[in-house]
Amino acid sequence: MTKKILVTGGAGYIGSFMARELLDKGFEPVILDNLSQGHREAIKDYRLEIIDLVTEEDKLDSLLGSEKFDGVIHMASFIQMGESFRDPAKYYVNNVIGFTNLLNLMKEHGVSNIILSSSAGVYGNPTRVPIKEEDLKNPLNPYGETKYIMERMLEDYDTAYGIKFVALRYFNAAGAALDGSIGEDHPEESHLIPNIIKKALKGEEFTLFGDNYETPDGTCVRDYVHVLDLVGAHSKALENLFGGAGSDFYNVGLGRGYSNKEVIDTVKKITGLEVKIKIVPRREGDANTLFADNEKIKKSLGWEPKYNLEDIVKTAYLWHKDHPEGYKND
Repeated sequence: MTKKILVTGGAGYIGSFMARELLDKGFEPVILDNLSQGHREAIKDYRLEIIDLVTEEDKLDSLLGSEKFDGVIHMASFIQMGESFRDPAKYYVNNVIGFTNLLNLMKEHGVSNIILSSSAGVYGNPTRVPIKEEDLKNPLNPYGETKYIMERMLEDYDTAYGIKFVALRYFNAAGAALDGSIGEDHPEESHLIPNIIKKALKGEEFTLFGDNYETPDGTCVRDYVHVLDLVGAHSKALENLFGGAGSDFYNVGLGRGYSNKEVIDTVKKITGLEVKIKIVPRREGDANTLFADNEKIKKSLGWEPKYNLEDIVKTAYLWHKDHPEGYKND
């Protein structure tokens, strides 16, 4: 029998790719989203349940009680680091309380497998690079803190209630579908690659936050992972849980870092566009260098990234060039 998977936040950027990946791998995806950030158009071919995890527990209770779900992929989180400083309450309520409601109703209705979209933000400024899963966790912002709380909750719920989990610590998800059909479209875009491309397409100035980091060229260094590789890691993690594996944590990244200036140069090379840059002070809470040691996920799940930074930029450019206003039919 086909396993039914609930994808919370499934109308969002990564969630829309997750729906495609699950269907391709023989699962039945059901999308749950409150559409505060997601897009109907991105998941128009999939079943959508419009539910808010914080305020509509009764609807979630009814859904989980009326049909059998074999697992959950939890992607329903607010993700902007800068905003989390300005409005931490928004992050603790949505990310932590919403997640608590989900876990409690999973427990009540016997749903015992979950994949969590976590973040490299749990590490803060790392004690070493590449970062290993067992390294010190010291989040530098409320967003990262919420992800770390969610991870610790999973350990407790596993011990007490037998809910098995895999927490995937994303580094920087980027890119779009190979055919440009779906891509990244946030109400307030905070990610580097789409911001550079969108500004360059419009001939506008791109704001670079800081050039005085403790890095070779002064700009912060990050690990990027193509969204197609990222959702592939989720399906492998899910299959591993269904095969009887125990709970675990994995980094998901290319395993090397690129500076902001290197990313800008790659955008120029791939697109042929001029990139106008305005340098402003660095943001509070931004680490100098973050990139993954991805050996654990390679060895345990057999996951290998297929796409590099140039692939990421090529697909993102294709999406943004053809969809300058993002999704239109929300």
